Amino acid sequence: MSISVTRRFLPALALALAATALTGALTPLQAQVTAFKQAVAEAAYGNEAVGTFYRTRGYKPVFTGKKDMRHRAALLRALETAEIHGLPADRYDPAELKAALKGAKSARDLGRAEVLAAKMFVQFSQDLQSGAMVPRKIDSNIVRDLPRRDQVKQLEAFSKSSPNGYMKSLAPKTAQYTALLAEKMKLEQVLAQGGWGAKLPGASLKPGQSGQSIVALRNRLIAMGYMKRSASQSYDSKMQKAVQQFQLAHGLNPDGVAGEATIQAINVPAKTRLTSVLVAMERERWTNIPKGKRHILVNIPEFTARIIDSGKESFSTRVVVGKNVSNQQTPEFSDVMEFIVINPTWNVPRSIATKEYLPQLKRNPNAVSHLKLVDSRGRTISRSAVNFSKYTAATFPFALKQPPSQRNALGIVKFMFPNKYNIYLHDTPSKSLFQRDRRAFSHGCVRVGDPKDLAYAILARQTKDPEGFFQSKLNTGVESRVNLEKPIPVHIQYRTAFAKAKGQMNYRDDIYGRDAKIWAAMQAAGVRVRAAGS
Repeated sequence: MSISVTRRFLPALALALAATALTGALTPLQAQVTAFKQAVAEAAYGNEAVGTFYRTRGYKPVFTGKKDMRHRAALLRALETAEIHGLPADRYDPAELKAALKGAKSARDLGRAEVLAAKMFVQFSQDLQSGAMVPRKIDSNIVRDLPRRDQVKQLEAFSKSSPNGYMKSLAPKTAQYTALLAEKMKLEQVLAQGGWGAKLPGASLKPGQSGQSIVALRNRLIAMGYMKRSASQSYDSKMQKAVQQFQLAHGLNPDGVAGEATIQAINVPAKTRLTSVLVAMERERWTNIPKGKRHILVNIPEFTARIIDSGKESFSTRVVVGKNVSNQQTPEFSDVMEFIVINPTWNVPRSIATKEYLPQLKRNPNAVSHLKLVDSRGRTISRSAVNFSKYTAATFPFALKQPPSQRNALGIVKFMFPNKYNIYLHDTPSKSLFQRDRRAFSHGCVRVGDPKDLAYAILARQTKDPEGFFQSKLNTGVESRVNLEKPIPVHIQYRTAFAKAKGQMNYRDDIYGRDAKIWAAMQAAGVRVRAAGS
Protein backbone atom coordinates (compact mmCIF):
# COMPACT_ATOMS: atom_id res chain seq x y z
CA MET A 1 0.00 0.00 0.00
CA SER A 2 1.39 3.44 -0.93
CA ILE A 3 1.80 6.32 1.52
CA SER A 4 -0.77 8.40 -0.42
CA VAL A 5 -3.39 5.69 -0.01
CA THR A 6 -2.63 5.39 3.70
CA ARG A 7 -3.09 9.13 4.16
CA ARG A 8 -6.69 8.80 2.92
CA PHE A 9 -7.85 6.00 5.19
CA LEU A 10 -7.33 7.74 8.57
CA PRO A 11 -9.92 10.54 8.10
CA ALA A 12 -12.48 7.89 7.10
CA LEU A 13 -12.18 6.01 10.41
CA ALA A 14 -15.60 7.08 11.65
CA LEU A 15 -17.33 5.71 8.53
CA ALA A 16 -15.39 2.46 8.83
CA LEU A 17 -16.43 2.03 12.45
CA ALA A 18 -20.07 2.62 11.48
CA ALA A 19 -19.79 -0.08 8.85
CA THR A 20 -18.39 -2.48 11.43
CA ALA A 21 -21.34 -1.85 13.70
CA LEU A 22 -23.72 -2.84 10.90
CA THR A 23 -21.83 -5.83 9.50
CA GLY A 24 -19.91 -7.06 12.55
CA ALA A 25 -16.79 -7.45 10.38
CA LEU A 26 -13.72 -5.27 9.74
CA THR A 27 -13.73 -3.38 6.49
CA PRO A 28 -10.44 -3.23 4.55
CA LEU A 29 -10.03 0.36 5.73
CA GLN A 30 -10.58 -0.63 9.34
CA ALA A 31 -8.09 -3.44 8.98
CA GLN A 32 -5.52 -0.96 7.74
CA VAL A 33 -6.23 1.42 10.64
CA THR A 34 -6.00 -1.42 13.13
CA ALA A 35 -2.74 -2.62 11.58
CA PHE A 36 -1.32 0.91 11.80
CA LYS A 37 -2.29 1.21 15.48
CA GLN A 38 -0.91 -2.20 16.33
CA ALA A 39 2.36 -1.41 14.58
CA VAL A 40 2.68 1.90 16.45
CA ALA A 41 1.96 0.20 19.79
CA GLU A 42 4.44 -2.59 19.10
CA ALA A 43 7.19 -0.27 17.82
CA ALA A 44 6.73 2.09 20.78
CA TYR A 45 6.98 -0.74 23.32
CA GLY A 46 9.80 -0.04 25.76
CA ASN A 47 9.72 3.72 25.12
CA GLU A 48 7.32 5.02 27.74
CA ALA A 49 7.15 8.60 26.47
CA VAL A 50 6.43 7.67 22.85
CA GLY A 51 3.94 4.99 23.87
CA THR A 52 2.08 7.35 26.21
CA PHE A 53 1.97 10.09 23.59
CA TYR A 54 0.35 7.90 20.95
CA ARG A 55 -2.09 6.26 23.36
CA THR A 56 -3.39 9.63 24.53
CA ARG A 57 -3.98 10.81 20.95
CA GLY A 58 -5.66 7.61 19.80
CA TYR A 59 -2.62 6.62 17.72
CA LYS A 60 -3.18 9.41 15.20
CA PRO A 61 0.05 10.11 13.26
CA VAL A 62 2.25 13.19 13.52
CA PHE A 63 4.80 12.39 10.85
CA THR A 64 3.17 10.08 8.28
CA GLY A 65 -0.33 11.48 7.64
CA LYS A 66 -1.40 13.81 4.85
CA LYS A 67 -1.53 16.77 7.24
CA ASP A 68 1.87 15.91 8.68
CA MET A 69 4.11 16.80 5.75
CA ARG A 70 5.38 19.99 7.42
CA HIS A 71 6.25 18.16 10.64
CA ARG A 72 8.02 15.39 8.77
CA ALA A 73 9.97 17.86 6.61
CA ALA A 74 10.94 19.99 9.62
CA LEU A 75 12.25 16.96 11.47
CA LEU A 76 14.28 15.74 8.51
CA ARG A 77 15.80 19.20 7.99
CA ALA A 78 16.69 19.43 11.68
CA LEU A 79 18.32 15.99 11.71
CA GLU A 80 20.58 17.14 8.87
CA THR A 81 22.04 19.77 11.25
CA ALA A 82 23.22 17.29 13.90
CA GLU A 83 26.89 17.50 12.90
CA ILE A 84 26.69 21.30 12.74
CA HIS A 85 25.85 21.25 16.46
CA GLY A 86 28.53 18.68 17.27
CA LEU A 87 26.00 15.93 18.05
CA PRO A 88 26.38 12.19 17.41
CA ALA A 89 24.57 12.21 14.06
CA ASP A 90 24.30 8.43 13.78
CA ARG A 91 21.78 8.43 16.63
CA TYR A 92 19.24 10.08 14.34
CA ASP A 93 20.23 9.32 10.76
CA PRO A 94 17.81 11.09 8.40
CA ALA A 95 18.69 8.61 5.65
CA GLU A 96 17.33 5.78 7.81
CA LEU A 97 14.07 7.64 8.36
CA LYS A 98 13.72 8.58 4.68
CA ALA A 99 14.24 4.95 3.70
CA ALA A 100 11.61 3.78 6.19
CA LEU A 101 9.07 6.28 4.85
CA LYS A 102 9.81 5.59 1.20
CA GLY A 103 9.82 1.84 1.70
CA ALA A 104 6.48 1.68 3.56
CA LYS A 105 4.29 -0.81 1.63
CA SER A 106 1.64 -1.44 4.27
CA ALA A 107 -0.12 0.18 7.21
CA ARG A 108 2.17 -1.72 9.53
CA ASP A 109 5.24 -0.43 7.73
CA LEU A 110 3.89 3.10 8.05
CA GLY A 111 3.20 2.61 11.76
CA ARG A 112 6.77 1.52 12.33
CA ALA A 113 8.04 4.54 10.35
CA GLU A 114 5.83 6.80 12.46
CA VAL A 115 7.41 5.55 15.67
CA LEU A 116 10.92 5.71 14.24
CA ALA A 117 10.32 9.40 13.45
CA ALA A 118 8.94 10.03 16.94
CA LYS A 119 11.91 8.34 18.61
CA MET A 120 14.36 10.31 16.48
CA PHE A 121 12.51 13.51 17.31
CA VAL A 122 12.64 12.81 21.04
CA GLN A 123 16.33 11.84 21.03
CA PHE A 124 17.44 14.70 18.82
CA SER A 125 15.37 17.28 20.69
CA GLN A 126 16.74 16.13 24.04
CA ASP A 127 20.34 16.05 22.84
CA LEU A 128 20.21 19.48 21.19
CA GLN A 129 18.35 21.14 24.04
CA SER A 130 20.14 19.66 27.07
CA GLY A 131 23.10 17.59 25.90
CA ALA A 132 23.87 14.24 24.33
CA MET A 133 26.07 13.02 27.20
CA VAL A 134 25.25 12.44 30.89
CA PRO A 135 27.94 14.40 32.78
CA ARG A 136 27.81 12.48 36.07
CA LYS A 137 28.66 9.29 34.18
CA ILE A 138 31.78 10.95 32.76
CA ASP A 139 33.18 12.67 35.85
CA SER A 140 31.81 12.55 39.40
CA ASN A 141 32.72 16.21 39.96
CA ILE A 142 30.28 17.38 37.28
CA VAL A 143 27.27 17.27 39.56
CA ARG A 144 24.75 18.97 37.31
CA ASP A 145 21.15 17.91 36.87
CA LEU A 146 20.42 18.20 33.15
CA PRO A 147 17.50 20.43 32.16
CA ARG A 148 15.59 17.60 30.52
CA ARG A 149 12.13 18.44 29.21
CA ASP A 150 9.18 16.09 29.54
CA GLN A 151 9.28 14.04 26.34
CA VAL A 152 5.51 13.54 26.11
CA LYS A 153 5.00 17.31 26.41
CA GLN A 154 7.68 17.87 23.78
CA LEU A 155 5.86 15.61 21.33
CA GLU A 156 2.56 17.28 22.14
CA ALA A 157 4.01 20.76 21.69
CA PHE A 158 5.67 19.83 18.41
CA SER A 159 2.48 18.26 17.05
CA LYS A 160 0.57 21.51 17.69
CA SER A 161 3.30 24.00 16.77
CA SER A 162 4.89 25.59 13.77
CA PRO A 163 7.32 22.70 13.25
CA ASN A 164 10.23 24.68 11.79
CA GLY A 165 10.03 27.26 14.55
CA TYR A 166 9.87 24.58 17.21
CA MET A 167 12.96 22.78 15.96
CA LYS A 168 14.88 26.06 15.74
CA SER A 169 13.97 26.86 19.36
CA LEU A 170 15.73 23.81 20.83
CA ALA A 171 19.40 24.82 20.74
CA PRO A 172 20.66 27.18 23.47
CA LYS A 173 20.03 30.83 22.61
CA THR A 174 22.95 32.13 24.65
CA ALA A 175 25.62 34.44 23.26
CA GLN A 176 28.18 31.79 24.24
CA TYR A 177 26.55 29.06 22.16
CA THR A 178 26.28 31.38 19.16
CA ALA A 179 29.96 32.34 19.48
CA LEU A 180 31.04 28.73 19.89
CA LEU A 181 29.06 27.67 16.82
CA ALA A 182 30.74 30.43 14.80
CA GLU A 183 34.18 29.41 16.11
CA LYS A 184 33.46 25.78 15.20
CA MET A 185 32.73 26.71 11.59
CA LYS A 186 35.80 28.96 11.48
CA LEU A 187 38.08 26.18 12.75
CA GLU A 188 36.57 23.72 10.27
CA GLN A 189 37.61 26.13 7.52
CA VAL A 190 41.11 26.28 9.02
CA LEU A 191 41.32 22.48 8.97
CA ALA A 192 40.19 22.43 5.35
CA GLN A 193 43.10 24.75 4.53
CA GLY A 194 45.63 22.55 6.33
CA GLY A 195 45.79 24.24 9.73
CA TRP A 196 47.78 27.23 10.99
CA GLY A 197 51.10 26.23 9.50
CA ALA A 198 54.36 24.98 10.93
CA LYS A 199 54.86 24.78 14.68
CA LEU A 200 57.34 27.09 16.37
CA PRO A 201 60.64 25.88 17.84
CA GLY A 202 60.78 25.45 21.62
CA ALA A 203 63.16 28.33 22.33
CA SER A 204 61.91 31.62 23.76
CA LEU A 205 61.42 34.44 21.24
CA LYS A 206 61.75 38.07 22.32
CA PRO A 207 61.19 41.57 20.90
CA GLY A 208 64.12 42.79 18.82
CA GLN A 209 65.03 39.35 17.46
CA SER A 210 64.85 38.36 13.78
CA GLY A 211 65.31 35.26 11.67
CA GLN A 212 63.35 32.23 10.51
CA SER A 213 61.86 31.51 13.94
CA ILE A 214 60.43 35.04 14.00
CA VAL A 215 59.03 34.56 10.50
CA ALA A 216 57.39 31.32 11.65
CA LEU A 217 55.89 33.16 14.67
CA ARG A 218 54.66 35.95 12.37
CA ASN A 219 53.03 33.49 9.97
CA ARG A 220 51.36 31.59 12.79
CA LEU A 221 49.96 34.78 14.36
CA ILE A 222 48.66 35.94 10.96
CA ALA A 223 47.01 32.57 10.31
CA MET A 224 45.38 32.63 13.75
CA GLY A 225 44.01 36.14 13.21
CA TYR A 226 46.10 38.01 15.77
CA MET A 227 48.17 39.94 13.26
CA LYS A 228 47.57 41.55 9.88
CA ARG A 229 49.60 40.40 6.89
CA SER A 230 53.17 41.65 7.07
CA ALA A 231 56.54 41.04 5.39
CA SER A 232 58.46 41.99 8.53
CA GLN A 233 61.10 39.49 9.62
CA SER A 234 61.77 41.10 13.00
CA TYR A 235 60.01 40.88 16.35
CA ASP A 236 58.75 44.47 16.16
CA SER A 237 56.11 46.36 18.17
CA LYS A 238 53.28 45.05 16.00
CA MET A 239 54.31 41.47 16.66
CA GLN A 240 54.72 42.19 20.36
CA LYS A 241 51.19 43.59 20.49
CA ALA A 242 49.87 40.51 18.63
CA VAL A 243 51.63 38.22 21.12
CA GLN A 244 50.09 40.17 24.01
CA GLN A 245 46.62 39.79 22.50
CA PHE A 246 47.22 36.07 22.12
CA GLN A 247 48.42 35.82 25.72
CA LEU A 248 45.34 37.64 27.04
CA ALA A 249 43.09 35.28 25.07
CA HIS A 250 44.85 32.25 26.56
CA GLY A 251 45.16 33.27 30.20
CA LEU A 252 48.89 34.00 30.04
CA ASN A 253 50.89 36.89 31.44
CA PRO A 254 50.66 39.53 28.66
CA ASP A 255 54.33 40.50 28.66
CA GLY A 256 54.63 40.32 24.87
CA VAL A 257 57.43 37.75 25.08
CA ALA A 258 56.87 34.41 23.36
CA GLY A 259 58.23 32.30 26.20
CA GLU A 260 57.85 28.59 26.70
CA ALA A 261 54.21 28.70 27.89
CA THR A 262 53.19 31.08 25.09
CA ILE A 263 54.89 29.02 22.39
CA GLN A 264 53.29 25.87 23.77
CA ALA A 265 49.85 27.51 23.51
CA ILE A 266 50.54 28.89 20.02
CA ASN A 267 51.54 25.39 18.87
CA VAL A 268 48.24 23.79 19.91
CA PRO A 269 46.75 22.49 16.63
CA ALA A 270 43.47 23.83 15.26
CA LYS A 271 42.00 20.33 15.56
CA THR A 272 42.65 20.34 19.32
CA ARG A 273 41.04 23.77 19.66
CA LEU A 274 38.05 22.46 17.71
CA THR A 275 37.57 19.60 20.16
CA SER A 276 37.58 22.17 22.99
CA VAL A 277 34.84 24.08 21.18
CA LEU A 278 32.76 20.94 20.64
CA VAL A 279 33.04 20.07 24.33
CA ALA A 280 32.14 23.63 25.30
CA MET A 281 29.02 23.43 23.11
CA GLU A 282 27.98 20.25 24.87
CA ARG A 283 28.61 21.89 28.24
CA GLU A 284 26.53 24.89 27.17
CA ARG A 285 23.66 22.50 26.42
CA TRP A 286 24.00 21.05 29.91
CA THR A 287 23.39 24.52 31.35
CA ASN A 288 20.59 25.53 28.98
CA ILE A 289 18.58 27.08 31.79
CA PRO A 290 17.69 30.65 32.82
CA LYS A 291 20.83 31.84 34.59
CA GLY A 292 19.14 34.73 36.39
CA LYS A 293 18.98 38.40 35.44
CA ARG A 294 21.79 38.89 37.96
CA HIS A 295 24.04 35.93 38.59
CA ILE A 296 27.58 35.01 39.57
CA LEU A 297 29.62 32.97 37.12
CA VAL A 298 32.78 31.13 38.17
CA ASN A 299 34.85 29.59 35.37
CA ILE A 300 37.24 27.09 36.93
CA PRO A 301 39.94 26.84 34.18
CA GLU A 302 39.88 30.62 33.73
CA PHE A 303 40.39 31.18 37.48
CA THR A 304 37.85 34.01 37.30
CA ALA A 305 34.52 34.95 38.90
CA ARG A 306 32.11 37.48 37.44
CA ILE A 307 28.85 39.18 38.27
CA ILE A 308 26.59 39.25 35.22
CA ASP A 309 23.79 41.83 35.17
CA SER A 310 21.26 41.60 32.33
CA GLY A 311 23.75 39.70 30.18
CA LYS A 312 26.67 42.07 30.76
CA GLU A 313 29.66 41.73 33.05
CA SER A 314 29.48 44.26 35.90
CA PHE A 315 32.27 42.88 38.10
CA SER A 316 35.21 40.51 37.70
CA THR A 317 37.86 39.12 40.02
CA ARG A 318 40.63 36.55 39.97
CA VAL A 319 39.99 33.40 41.98
CA VAL A 320 41.87 30.38 43.27
CA VAL A 321 40.19 27.02 42.73
CA GLY A 322 40.74 23.48 44.00
CA LYS A 323 43.96 21.54 43.50
CA ASN A 324 44.10 18.87 40.84
CA VAL A 325 44.20 16.05 43.37
CA SER A 326 41.60 13.57 44.53
CA ASN A 327 38.78 15.09 46.59
CA GLN A 328 40.07 18.65 46.18
CA GLN A 329 38.92 19.56 42.68
CA THR A 330 36.21 22.24 42.60
CA PRO A 331 32.97 20.61 41.43
CA GLU A 332 30.65 22.01 38.77
CA PHE A 333 27.13 22.87 39.89
CA SER A 334 24.63 25.69 40.25
CA ASP A 335 23.02 26.99 43.44
CA VAL A 336 21.79 30.23 44.99
CA MET A 337 23.77 32.61 47.22
CA GLU A 338 21.63 33.37 50.26
CA PHE A 339 23.91 35.30 52.63
CA ILE A 340 27.42 36.50 53.33
CA VAL A 341 29.34 36.19 56.59
CA ILE A 342 31.65 39.00 57.68
CA ASN A 343 34.40 38.02 60.15
CA PRO A 344 33.73 34.31 59.59
CA THR A 345 34.78 31.47 61.85
CA TRP A 346 36.52 28.70 59.97
CA ASN A 347 35.01 25.36 60.90
CA VAL A 348 37.74 23.10 59.62
CA PRO A 349 36.25 20.38 57.36
CA ARG A 350 36.61 16.96 58.98
CA SER A 351 38.60 15.64 56.06
CA ILE A 352 41.22 18.36 56.57
CA ALA A 353 41.14 18.02 60.36
CA THR A 354 41.76 14.26 60.31
CA LYS A 355 43.98 13.88 57.25
CA GLU A 356 46.18 16.95 57.59
CA TYR A 357 46.04 18.27 61.16
CA LEU A 358 45.62 15.12 63.27
CA PRO A 359 49.00 13.69 62.14
CA GLN A 360 50.60 17.02 63.12
CA LEU A 361 48.88 16.98 66.52
CA LYS A 362 50.13 13.46 67.14
CA ARG A 363 53.69 14.65 66.60
CA ASN A 364 53.20 17.89 68.52
CA PRO A 365 50.04 18.65 70.54
CA ASN A 366 50.79 22.37 70.20
CA ALA A 367 50.87 22.28 66.41
CA VAL A 368 48.42 24.45 64.42
CA SER A 369 48.01 26.61 67.52
CA HIS A 370 45.78 29.07 65.66
CA LEU A 371 43.01 26.45 65.78
CA LYS A 372 40.74 25.73 68.74
CA LEU A 373 39.92 22.16 69.75
CA VAL A 374 36.17 21.75 70.30
CA ASP A 375 34.13 18.78 71.58
CA SER A 376 30.72 17.62 70.38
CA ARG A 377 29.00 20.09 72.76
CA GLY A 378 30.92 23.05 71.39
CA ARG A 379 33.18 23.38 74.42
CA THR A 380 36.82 24.40 73.92
CA ILE A 381 39.14 21.60 75.07
CA SER A 382 42.66 22.04 76.39
CA ARG A 383 45.13 20.19 74.19
CA SER A 384 47.07 19.09 77.27
CA ALA A 385 44.06 17.01 78.27
CA VAL A 386 44.05 15.01 75.02
CA ASN A 387 46.18 12.04 73.99
CA PHE A 388 46.06 12.55 70.21
CA SER A 389 48.07 9.41 69.48
CA LYS A 390 45.21 7.14 70.48
CA TYR A 391 42.88 8.47 67.77
CA THR A 392 42.53 7.60 64.12
CA ALA A 393 40.82 9.59 61.39
CA ALA A 394 37.68 7.52 62.03
CA THR A 395 37.65 7.84 65.83
CA PHE A 396 38.85 11.47 66.29
CA PRO A 397 35.99 12.95 68.39
CA PHE A 398 36.86 16.65 68.16
CA ALA A 399 36.35 19.51 65.74
CA LEU A 400 38.83 22.28 64.93
CA LYS A 401 37.85 25.92 64.58
CA GLN A 402 39.65 29.15 63.78
CA PRO A 403 38.10 32.29 65.31
CA PRO A 404 37.58 35.45 63.22
CA SER A 405 40.76 37.38 62.46
CA GLN A 406 42.75 38.85 59.59
CA ARG A 407 44.73 35.59 59.52
CA ASN A 408 41.64 33.40 59.36
CA ALA A 409 41.80 30.89 56.51
CA LEU A 410 38.55 32.35 55.18
CA GLY A 411 39.83 35.90 55.47
CA ILE A 412 37.33 38.57 56.37
CA VAL A 413 34.26 37.39 54.44
CA LYS A 414 32.65 34.33 52.92
CA PHE A 415 29.83 34.14 50.40
CA MET A 416 27.38 31.34 51.10
CA PHE A 417 25.21 29.28 48.78
CA PRO A 418 24.59 26.27 51.07
CA ASN A 419 25.16 22.97 49.27
CA LYS A 420 26.02 19.38 50.09
CA TYR A 421 29.51 19.78 48.61
CA ASN A 422 30.50 22.39 51.24
CA ILE A 423 31.72 24.73 48.49
CA TYR A 424 31.55 28.51 48.80
CA LEU A 425 33.44 31.67 47.87
CA HIS A 426 35.68 33.32 50.45
CA ASP A 427 38.55 35.68 51.15
CA THR A 428 42.03 34.35 51.99
CA PRO A 429 45.16 35.67 53.69
CA SER A 430 47.28 34.01 50.96
CA LYS A 431 47.17 36.93 48.54
CA SER A 432 50.34 36.10 46.59
CA LEU A 433 48.69 33.18 44.80
CA PHE A 434 46.48 35.55 42.82
CA GLN A 435 49.53 36.79 40.91
CA ARG A 436 50.05 33.40 39.28
CA ASP A 437 48.62 32.48 35.88
CA ARG A 438 47.56 29.03 37.04
CA ARG A 439 45.67 29.21 40.35
CA ALA A 440 44.60 25.74 41.50
CA PHE A 441 45.66 25.60 45.14
CA SER A 442 42.59 25.32 47.40
CA HIS A 443 40.87 22.31 48.96
CA GLY A 444 37.91 22.87 46.64
CA CYS A 445 36.36 26.17 47.71
CA VAL A 446 36.79 29.28 45.58
CA ARG A 447 39.11 31.93 47.04
CA VAL A 448 38.32 35.45 45.86
CA GLY A 449 41.03 37.94 44.90
CA ASP A 450 38.91 41.06 45.52
CA PRO A 451 36.54 39.96 48.31
CA LYS A 452 35.67 43.44 49.57
CA ASP A 453 34.75 44.69 46.12
CA LEU A 454 32.66 41.56 45.52
CA ALA A 455 30.86 42.17 48.82
CA TYR A 456 30.26 45.84 47.93
CA ALA A 457 28.84 44.87 44.52
CA ILE A 458 26.49 42.36 46.13
CA LEU A 459 25.40 44.63 49.00
CA ALA A 460 24.87 47.63 46.70
CA ARG A 461 21.48 46.20 45.79
CA GLN A 462 20.22 46.46 49.37
CA THR A 463 22.06 49.36 50.99
CA LYS A 464 22.96 52.88 49.84
CA ASP A 465 26.42 52.70 51.40
CA PRO A 466 27.66 49.13 50.89
CA GLU A 467 31.25 49.96 51.79
CA GLY A 468 30.29 51.74 54.99
CA PHE A 469 27.90 48.97 55.95
CA PHE A 470 30.54 46.30 55.34
CA GLN A 471 33.24 48.16 57.26
CA SER A 472 30.96 48.76 60.24
CA LYS A 473 30.37 45.01 60.54
CA LEU A 474 34.04 44.23 59.93
CA ASN A 475 35.24 46.63 62.59
CA THR A 476 33.34 44.80 65.32
CA GLY A 477 35.59 41.77 64.91
CA VAL A 478 32.50 39.65 65.59
CA GLU A 479 31.08 37.13 63.15
CA SER A 480 28.08 38.69 61.40
CA ARG A 481 25.66 37.09 58.96
CA VAL A 482 24.05 39.34 56.34
CA ASN A 483 21.10 37.82 54.48
CA LEU A 484 20.66 38.85 50.85
CA GLU A 485 17.30 40.45 50.18
CA LYS A 486 17.44 39.01 46.67
CA PRO A 487 19.38 35.72 46.56
CA ILE A 488 21.78 35.47 43.62
CA PRO A 489 22.18 32.36 41.42
CA VAL A 490 25.74 31.04 41.36
CA HIS A 491 26.98 28.91 38.47
CA ILE A 492 30.32 27.16 38.87
CA GLN A 493 31.28 25.99 35.41
CA TYR A 494 34.26 24.64 33.50
CA ARG A 495 34.93 26.14 30.07
CA THR A 496 38.26 25.79 28.27
CA ALA A 497 36.76 27.53 25.22
CA PHE A 498 34.58 30.61 25.67
CA ALA A 499 33.93 34.03 24.21
CA LYS A 500 34.55 37.32 25.98
CA ALA A 501 32.11 40.22 25.78
CA LYS A 502 33.15 41.40 22.30
CA GLY A 503 33.15 37.89 20.86
CA GLN A 504 36.91 37.28 21.17
CA MET A 505 37.42 33.56 21.65
CA ASN A 506 39.45 32.51 24.65
CA TYR A 507 41.06 29.18 25.46
CA ARG A 508 42.37 27.74 28.71
CA ASP A 509 44.12 24.55 29.80
CA ASP A 510 42.06 21.53 30.78
CA ILE A 511 43.41 21.70 34.34
CA TYR A 512 41.45 18.73 35.70
CA GLY A 513 41.36 16.67 32.49
CA ARG A 514 37.56 16.78 32.46
CA ASP A 515 37.26 17.99 28.88
CA ALA A 516 39.45 15.10 27.73
CA LYS A 517 37.03 12.68 29.39
CA ILE A 518 34.02 14.39 27.84
CA TRP A 519 35.59 14.37 24.39
CA ALA A 520 36.38 10.67 24.72
CA ALA A 521 32.72 10.02 25.58
CA MET A 522 31.54 12.18 22.68
CA GLN A 523 33.82 10.35 20.27
CA ALA A 524 32.56 7.00 21.55
CA ALA A 525 29.02 8.22 20.90
CA GLY A 526 29.93 9.14 17.32
CA VAL A 527 30.82 12.86 17.39
CA ARG A 528 33.43 13.63 14.76
CA VAL A 529 35.90 16.41 14.02
CA ARG A 530 35.64 17.35 10.39
CA ALA A 531 37.08 19.93 8.04
CA ALA A 532 34.70 22.20 6.15
CA GLY A 533 33.39 20.47 3.04
CA SER A 534 34.31 16.98 4.20
